[in-house]
Amino acid sequence: MSADGTRGDRPVGVREVAERAGVSTQTVSRVINARPGIRDETRERVQQAIAELGYRVNNAARSLGTRRSRTLGVIASDATLYGPSVGIAALEAAARARGMWMATAYADAADEASVDEALDHLLAQGVDGVILLAPHVHTLATLADRATGLPVVGMHTGAGAARQAEGAGLAVRHLAALGHRRIARLGGPPDWREEEARAEGFEAAAAACGLTVTHRWSGDWLAGAGHAVAGDAVRAMAEDGGPTAIVVANDQMALGLVAGLADAGRTVPADVSVVGFDDNPDAAHYRPALTTVRLDLAGEARRCVAEALGAESGDGVPVDARPGAPVLVVRASTAPPAS
Repeated sequence: MSADGTRGDRPVGVREVAERAGVSTQTVSRVINARPGIRDETRERVQQAIAELGYRVNNAARSLGTRRSRTLGVIASDATLYGPSVGIAALEAAARARGMWMATAYADAADEASVDEALDHLLAQGVDGVILLAPHVHTLATLADRATGLPVVGMHTGAGAARQAEGAGLAVRHLAALGHRRIARLGGPPDWREEEARAEGFEAAAAACGLTVTHRWSGDWLAGAGHAVAGDAVRAMAEDGGPTAIVVANDQMALGLVAGLADAGRTVPADVSVVGFDDNPDAAHYRPALTTVRLDLAGEARRCVAEALGAESGDGVPVDARPGAPVLVVRASTAPPAS
């Protein structure tokens, strides 16, 4: 930050205001949102820091507690992946269905400063609530602390996470019903909320079905990660007691895994069954067509919007604003084990 309190071309954020005023970022947020319980002296210091640093606050939208901007803020990361990109579109549709607009700010969810800047941008627009479509497990709690006074909802948390786990369980039970007793798993990045829920559902279902999990690998959701694991998978399959099926945490990695297995001379499902997750638009056109799990992303988006607008969680959320049950889509990539 330069001597005049700016950061070059980048706007000043809540963190810089907090440092200048000698208070926490939560206190700055409470002052910005005109919340009670702040001492006059503290409020004056924060307001002075805001003036000195040129921090931009949308006072028209935030100063009157009874006014609403009819806009929800979304903090998203890596919209190149299928899940986040479809999630953004679903949130937009759910918001518009309730007469709301949506403002989206992109952030590196692994970088706290990046998330801070995204939140600052949304607060300056006077949003009525914030929905987090950024993946890391710690980000939601941090954001809720920073956005004091605003509803903060995480997509794929709560009921959404339960549906993710349920979907992973469907994949495992499908393999068990086909006669598989030894399975492996290729998961996503362990610090992603989606991976956490899908892994929990997988492990619980495997235990309930009495299956042996022979190997666990992880990747970055991309097809290249699946291809890179294929060599390990081939070696695992050759072991005594090796896996006869592999559950993959998303379709893109499953695509890479199937391709890598083919490069190594292995055939799906004759040599090993493969199940994906997401049912992306291309899954039916993989070779072989991919057995996978489809989530109700539209329903999950409706839940997030309802909660961000102040609806209570759990039983307080209308029935039509809850994600429906996941669906197992059986295609050609799964079959009974060869032996």
